[in-house]
Amino acid sequence: MKKIVLFASGNGTNAENIIKHFKDSSLANVAAVFVNNPRAKVIQRAKNHKVEVFLFEKEQLNNGFVLDELNKIQPDLIVLAGFLWMFPISIIKKYPNQVINIHPALLPKYGGKGMYGMNVHEAVLENKERETGITIHFVNEHYDEGEFIFQQATNIEDCKTADEIAKKVHELEQKYFPQVIEKLITNH
Repeated sequence: MKKIVLFASGNGTNAENIIKHFKDSSLANVAAVFVNNPRAKVIQRAKNHKVEVFLFEKEQLNNGFVLDELNKIQPDLIVLAGFLWMFPISIIKKYPNQVINIHPALLPKYGGKGMYGMNVHEAVLENKERETGITIHFVNEHYDEGEFIFQQATNIEDCKTADEIAKKVHELEQKYFPQVIEKLITNH
């Protein structure tokens, strides 16, 4: 049985969707959720599914504590599902091509530091884009610059607000993120 570890900072809808997708799978399961925000809703979502939660602070991410905890689990895949901090190079090196992220836009557009959540959707709206989407990519030492694994676009010409764009992007995330993870786990 392959092990997936999730990293999240907020609401946790993608994390919960992934947990549910693999709940009765013979292929993989979500072994733990690492969370950097003690008020994040993802904590309760994970606990509701009896998934272990590791709460950590920035210092612990960079001083080896989080890496030590990951090494105890030995995950086959590390998934950033709404995790907002720069991921440490020490973990990326220890788990090469095993750390992935989802971004709520068609990279390389609307990526980089500060480009997450509604910031992305507002920028897409402001620039009058006709389409946006999701990008799932490997994580490297730069925000949103790792090798692309999967992209899916959606037409947003009918969207008048950033919230409407966010809803369409979220639907793509919910549909495709677990499928792409499953494909990666199967081929790993």
